[in-house]
Amino acid sequence: MPAKPQKENLTPWQQYLHEVIFEADTPAGKYFDLLLIVFILASVAAVMCESVQAIRSEYYGLLAVLDWIFTVVFTLEYAARLYAVSKPLAYARSFYGIIDLLAVLPGYFSYFFPGAQYLSVVRIFRVLRVFRILKLAHYLDEADLLFNSLLASRKRITVFVLGVLALVVFIGSAMYIIEGDENGFTSIPISIYWAVVTLTTVGYGDISPKTPFGQAFSVFIMILGYGIIAIPTGIVTHEIVRQSREISTRACQACGSDGHAENAQFCKDCGAAFN
Repeated sequence: MPAKPQKENLTPWQQYLHEVIFEADTPAGKYFDLLLIVFILASVAAVMCESVQAIRSEYYGLLAVLDWIFTVVFTLEYAARLYAVSKPLAYARSFYGIIDLLAVLPGYFSYFFPGAQYLSVVRIFRVLRVFRILKLAHYLDEADLLFNSLLASRKRITVFVLGVLALVVFIGSAMYIIEGDENGFTSIPISIYWAVVTLTTVGYGDISPKTPFGQAFSVFIMILGYGIIAIPTGIVTHEIVRQSREISTRACQACGSDGHAENAQFCKDCGAAFN
């Protein structure tokens, strides 16, 4: 039987940083997160403004300076998050850790690849921390429940997707035989594209069957599409019903992960014991 993980010890300075950066239950932590969200929204707004040609031509210098300021601030903040946990690699691999890293990289990539700074809009995902700040635990509960349900359904969804792929290949090939080049179905890949558009009920209308048999076949595919769309919803809903638990806003001192059960004694991601 595996031994229980030992408590992760932090230095007093690391504990203070962890409380400010990761915890939303203290005044310092709340103010830090609110200030961070202001910076995030301001940086995203600057990127959006830079994409407007009239604004870019007149304020290019100012926008470039702001972009570098935001990049440096987020770099220092990311480094502080890694320092404030005892397992920085575990935090770096977590959802928020990956988002925090992606929020920093575009600023440096833009130095070598002009235009890469527009990828900085990924920072908007960091605003999800507002749920922790405002103590909207029920939203955290629903988000964690949905994620776990999707994770638990991945095998069945994979089988479903593979089945749909096989189906659209068959439908596309059949439609290519029915309609042929003269009706716009110039190849099997083009016919498969039409099958996907029709089966998902998107219906662009750029390609459509002309023969009576082809139109009748299309009606069958459209009706089939409605039934197929409902299947993954049912799979995930089944898992959602099976899972339910109370979620707290406590963050792990080792990896920074939050969204744990109220009575949790160990981190759900890295296994570190809670103090």
